[in-house]
Amino acid sequence: MTRMSWPSYFMQITRLVAQRSTCTRRKVGAIAVKDKRILATGYNGAPAKITDCLAKGCLRQELGIPSGQRHEVCSGLHAEQNTIIQAAVHGISLKGAEIYCTHQPCFICTKMLINCGIAAVYYAEPYPDSMGEDMLKEAGIPYGFLPYDDAPLPPEGVETI
Repeated sequence: MTRMSWPSYFMQITRLVAQRSTCTRRKVGAIAVKDKRILATGYNGAPAKITDCLAKGCLRQELGIPSGQRHEVCSGLHAEQNTIIQAAVHGISLKGAEIYCTHQPCFICTKMLINCGIAAVYYAEPYPDSMGEDMLKEAGIPYGFLPYDDAPLPPEGVETI
């Protein structure tokens, strides 16, 4: 029997973190890791003290807004945003950390991750927002598809890490 690799271990944890999501459209989890230690976790959902979509329904769904568009029409925060916020609340720098996400970060989250000094971004599922990927390339930050152990093959043109 072989031992699970560190990247697979961290990617599996993102799936567990995502189970806390209060989003009705997509459950997303993210973790920030440095030196094989988890620094912070986050999942997508409404801010503290705000009624979440599980309780009130999804405005984006009601308005027919496609994934990857009009992020401002949502009361929820993305998993990557909540990871950054949790690190900040607890005084933890994410500079030099890697982020593992269930889904490829959107353009907005990518900008935030770049400014946090994230060293690399790994994700298991694509997201319809190519601008984030373009920005990671321009910033010189390594990123890529890292499948769950039981995941299908990567999307066409995406290299597996």
